[in-house]
Amino acid sequence: MQFGMPYGMMDGYGMSYGVWGILGLIFSILVIIGLVLLIKYLWESSGAKREQESALEILKKRYARGEISKEEFEEKKKDI
Repeated sequence: MQFGMPYGMMDGYGMSYGVWGILGLIFSILVIIGLVLLIKYLWESSGAKREQESALEILKKRYARGEISKEEFEEKKKDI
């Protein structure tokens, strides 16, 4: 029977529990960072469709202001 130290504190396993706890925390943080980066990537990749729509809107505005002719508008619209 040991006196003075609680059971299990000095039996050689005390440090390994702390190491596994730290590794678990690091792993959890990496998983959270990975999820945030995945969400950011998916959010930005969906923005490509919005850019194509905005190009058409810009073209329509230029035509409405008279900056380009109807022929130019139709030609550029086909390109988009």
